[in-house]
Amino acid sequence: MKTVLSIVLSLCFLSNIFAQGRDSISYFDPHLHNFDPHEMVQYIRPPYLDEYLNNPHKGTTSFQRLAGEALYPGLKWDDGTAPLTFEKPSKKIKEISHYPPTRIAYIRWKWADLEPEKGKIHFEIIENALKAAAERHQTLQVRFQPFTAGNTPDWYWNTGARVDQAFKDWYGYATPDHNDLRYIEHWGAFIKALGERFDGHPNLESVDLAYGGDWGEMGGNASYETARRLVDIYYEAFPATTLILMAGSPGAEYASEQTDRIVGWRADCFGDFSKHGWRKRDTAQNNWNHMYVAYPTLYELDGLKEKWQTAPVILETCGTVASWYEAGYDIDKILETGLRFHASVFMPKSVKIPEVWMEKIMDFNKKLGYRFYIHNMTMPKRATPGKEIRISTIIDNEGVAPIYKKYTFAIRLTQGEQEYIYHSNQDITTWMPFYTQFTEVIKVPATFQKGMAKISCAIVDAKNKPVVKFAIRDIDSEGWHPLAAIALD
Repeated sequence: MKTVLSIVLSLCFLSNIFAQGRDSISYFDPHLHNFDPHEMVQYIRPPYLDEYLNNPHKGTTSFQRLAGEALYPGLKWDDGTAPLTFEKPSKKIKEISHYPPTRIAYIRWKWADLEPEKGKIHFEIIENALKAAAERHQTLQVRFQPFTAGNTPDWYWNTGARVDQAFKDWYGYATPDHNDLRYIEHWGAFIKALGERFDGHPNLESVDLAYGGDWGEMGGNASYETARRLVDIYYEAFPATTLILMAGSPGAEYASEQTDRIVGWRADCFGDFSKHGWRKRDTAQNNWNHMYVAYPTLYELDGLKEKWQTAPVILETCGTVASWYEAGYDIDKILETGLRFHASVFMPKSVKIPEVWMEKIMDFNKKLGYRFYIHNMTMPKRATPGKEIRISTIIDNEGVAPIYKKYTFAIRLTQGEQEYIYHSNQDITTWMPFYTQFTEVIKVPATFQKGMAKISCAIVDAKNKPVVKFAIRDIDSEGWHPLAAIALD
């Protein structure tokens, strides 16, 4: 009896609301304010595609090689040996088993390889890499490494540059004293020259802000003041390119204090749940490792909590996914943490993924970065050529981060051979996880005739080429997603 009474009261309430007119209806559907009260609207919910979308600027990278090239044999990789020449790919890029498809290539070059003689930089190596990556539908992430295992350019030592003696005593080989003004001068000149040549290159995904240390990690012995000067050199050299800074160095501390330059962050030992201990004071029960101690601490101290909203988070494995498997690490906890970091890019070093974990890794890739779906689109069922219509859209970003590249959301109207593409003024880099709602006012071309017009959407580049796929099943040969039809009077 109580249920029946509730239904009756609800129906009476609704009858009163509808009797009061459209303003009251908007209580239930506020965006209907955008439409004429007598207008018949249609709600568009495209068929969902529950598959991995190999979209740009996100997902797994290849390492020291390009898409379609073989993985490292076995479980070892080489941080210090980067390709210096690149072959033209075949017409169809080879699919690599036991590794996710990839739209990003990551390559690290040593200073000594790129500038073997002072002032004679092999720009062509990077130019060829950018071209080769583009031919494989990849963008290129790069790191310029001051040295690896002591491979500093010979000419640099001939300048009389100082050695980091503490490092040499500990590791047995010479590395630069980063606080030496000669290091700041010569490494700085190298970075400035690269920036002058490549800053803003359309296929340059990002540059690691690797200012010092072995492999360009952790900043070497640079003081806070030295780190600040070296970071500023990168800022000046690459004003238009996304910079990625490793968490945990004096440079990261300095960058966390800046508000006028957006920098992403990299974890270089993601997944490390080491049980063997990295410090002499470790106990047998609970050892120091990156996942339990370093990253939660740096997440707070280096101001990483909010940085994902404006610049990408990149997760590089300390070993590989295969070494996680051999060590018995908790894969579910590792991947869950990566998503909670709002990561966009995963770099497992082009080493075979264990078959039993491949499905988990692919599901992780699906959620990395952005994943857009048209949750709902409301538009009129009828329109008049030469008149305006309103289209209200709700985007669902099912990923854990925004996209960081400023492409354009576009709506296309077609009738026969006629086509009109409307460019939204939406900043798609603000489409955070979950919902974003907005309304567009579009003028139907006066040249359209009485009959039906088709409506589709895409995220396009400056040439109106679709570049990002929505999680929508229907897609045409050009990359546009058909959505609906509208009758023209």
